[in-house]
Amino acid sequence: MTEPIPDPWLRRLPILVIAIFAGIGLIYFRQFLRFEVLGQNRDWLIGLRDAHYLLTALAFMVIYILVVLTSLPGGLIMSLTGGFLFGLFPGVIFNVTSATVGAVLLFLAIRSGFSQDVAARIAARGGAVARLQSNLKQNEIWVMLTMRLIPVLPFSISNILPALVGVRLWAFAMTTILGIIPACLIYASIGSDLSDIFDRGEAPRLTDMIGLPLAGLAALSALPLVIKYVQSRKT
Repeated sequence: MTEPIPDPWLRRLPILVIAIFAGIGLIYFRQFLRFEVLGQNRDWLIGLRDAHYLLTALAFMVIYILVVLTSLPGGLIMSLTGGFLFGLFPGVIFNVTSATVGAVLLFLAIRSGFSQDVAARIAARGGAVARLQSNLKQNEIWVMLTMRLIPVLPFSISNILPALVGVRLWAFAMTTILGIIPACLIYASIGSDLSDIFDRGEAPRLTDMIGLPLAGLAALSALPLVIKYVQSRKT
């Protein structure tokens, strides 16, 4: 006796809930995820952190998870805020944990609602997309790790696409944790220096602050390919 197939709309309910929260966030909260707002409210945020450290840390992580889960354009600001409020350590730990949890939740929601149907259609149609899907499955660790090390694609897209083509959960989670550590370290370090910048009354441009770190991440992204090449030569 076969088990009944779950209602497709029931499987897609988490995606619907995420979409609703994303719409609410874009309408009411997107304006708060800006660098200027962080500078304007820094005294209040620092006071809140000093008075209620654990509660502030928990609230920060929950907000960061929701930002990633709903794909709101605020991940960079949240990473800088983690360093600003909590320093390089444990700020980077809060950043990596929150970003990973949010990414995994989004991955699971997309995989539950769409991945089976989409992956099957891609494989059935064949062609370049199907070959890409096959290559990704065969080299998912290296491809995913490269995607994480250099954020060429928006973080939300790099969470959704792997779910649609059938990347395994453990591979997605592991490469997410390992791959975002360098960027989280850089952004937390920059964030930890923001107090001095604010004290000088400066308004630094984010593009100037992260340009060189992104170039370093681009160079670092070649590391998985080098490792894979070395391993292939040994075999």
